Amino acid sequence: MEHVILITGGSRGIGAATARLAAERGYSVCVNYKANQAAAEEVANQCRHFQVNAIAVQADVAMEDDVVRLFRTVDHELGKLTALVNNAGILERQARVEDMDAGRIARVLAVNVTGSMLCCREAVRRMSTRHGGSGGAIVNVSSVAARVGSPNEYVDYAAAKGAVDTLTLGLSKEVADEGIRVNAVRPGFIDTDIHASGGEPGRVERLKPLIPMKRGGRPEEVAAAILWLLSDEASYATGAFIDLAGGR
Repeated sequence: MEHVILITGGSRGIGAATARLAAERGYSVCVNYKANQAAAEEVANQCRHFQVNAIAVQADVAMEDDVVRLFRTVDHELGKLTALVNNAGILERQARVEDMDAGRIARVLAVNVTGSMLCCREAVRRMSTRHGGSGGAIVNVSSVAARVGSPNEYVDYAAAKGAVDTLTLGLSKEVADEGIRVNAVRPGFIDTDIHASGGEPGRVERLKPLIPMKRGGRPEEVAAAILWLLSDEASYATGAFIDLAGGR
């Protein structure tokens, strides 16, 4: 069976590394992006170097109509979906809870929580044997922030990722006998440009002394864990979490 993977937020960082590794392993790849078309097309081109089909599709996962269109595009252009990586995520500038307004909180929850749930919904509708599907695997990209809470920086983001953890647990049990495995990775202190969105591009460098391994992680290290969870080697793993935070 041909493997078809959809990676949300696939134009940069962990998403881009996951797309490239999936292509190297023979997956047809959909690179989803919200705004940076050039970056997404470049990742898709890199995937095609491995002689697989790859497309870049614009969609805001916080918008239900966009999510429906995204999955229908995969159906039409790549075929039957077998793997979903819910990687799209945002955070805003570092702040204490007392300084957060409802607009900020809504934006963070819309992408990280609503977006993940909508994409899971569409994936289940395609993969579940209950709906005539042939099974598949979902990996949600959570964060070590869900465990540590990110005080004084991103409690809203941490709370959103805590919701992603709960989604992973609940959905994994809901579809366990329908041919779908649902797992998650919890990265932390990974060298990507998401930290610039929070106003501190050098955050990983600052925190290195507090990490037992004394270094930040690489997107490729997270991608390797994601691809393992999607693979047949993880065939008895569902509702599981892999923490990738250098021992923190």
